[in-house]
Amino acid sequence: MASSTSKTLIDFIHPAKRLKASSFPAVSAAGGSRGLGSSSKSPPRIVTVATSKRNLAVRSEKVAKAKAEGSCCHVALNELLVEESWLKALPGELQKPYFKALSDFLERESKGPLIYPPQHLVFNALNSTPFDRVKAVIIGQDPYHGPGQAMGLSFSVPEGEKLPSSLLNIFKELQKDVGCSIPRHGDLQKWARQGVLLLNAVLTVRSKQPNSHAKKGWEQFTDAVIQSISQQKEGVVFLLWGRYAQEKSKLIDGNKHHILTAAHPSGLSAHRGFFNCRHFSQANQLLEQRGIPPIDWQL
Repeated sequence: MASSTSKTLIDFIHPAKRLKASSFPAVSAAGGSRGLGSSSKSPPRIVTVATSKRNLAVRSEKVAKAKAEGSCCHVALNELLVEESWLKALPGELQKPYFKALSDFLERESKGPLIYPPQHLVFNALNSTPFDRVKAVIIGQDPYHGPGQAMGLSFSVPEGEKLPSSLLNIFKELQKDVGCSIPRHGDLQKWARQGVLLLNAVLTVRSKQPNSHAKKGWEQFTDAVIQSISQQKEGVVFLLWGRYAQEKSKLIDGNKHHILTAAHPSGLSAHRGFFNCRHFSQANQLLEQRGIPPIDWQL
């Protein structure tokens, strides 16, 4: 961990100019439900791409600076969440005792086996999808635990990585539901930048040890994320696949939001209710009914 005399994040970066909500162009609903929405070409997504890239640069610079300052390259957890809209939506959450205990745990873990994803991607879901842009949420359990797979977005893997079976089944359902062709890569950043929050309940994992960071504090934090969406927003579509994700429905106000449930897309359960669930077309229909641009699911 950086020493107590180290400068904070604000001390070594020049923050980008803050964009006011009123500066975003108005967006009208597209007519007719469809799988490939016009939102991929709309100005709001361009703004979100710029924000995502800026946030990634800030996080990467922070980690690089910590490495340059000494042999210990661990960065305090609360310095890795840099998206201002989430800091406002979660007031005081990063200062709570459980979060400090979680940060201390991860510092100790950093001295042992590899931890995934890399530090600068731990909060990738939140840093890539600003709070005010969230219109759908896909909940996973914990990151992939193999080398090079985890990138901080549920179900997503970087380009060049083999598609995990769950992700391949997601693509198969997309093809059948809305006609998307199956992509050659599993990088879901395009969804994140359109407002799809790809949130794992646990945001880190020890190499080759699934669920090794469960019940260390992450669940309390991500529950707070889900509750903040439920309480402060309306009309968000929650896609809950499998029993674990569906347990999170108790955190969501079903009178304000849409909850879609199905079996998990894993190879063991996809044929027991995930295939033919048509969640992707349903999500777009629900969004359009509220005048919200649909999601372009094609990668």
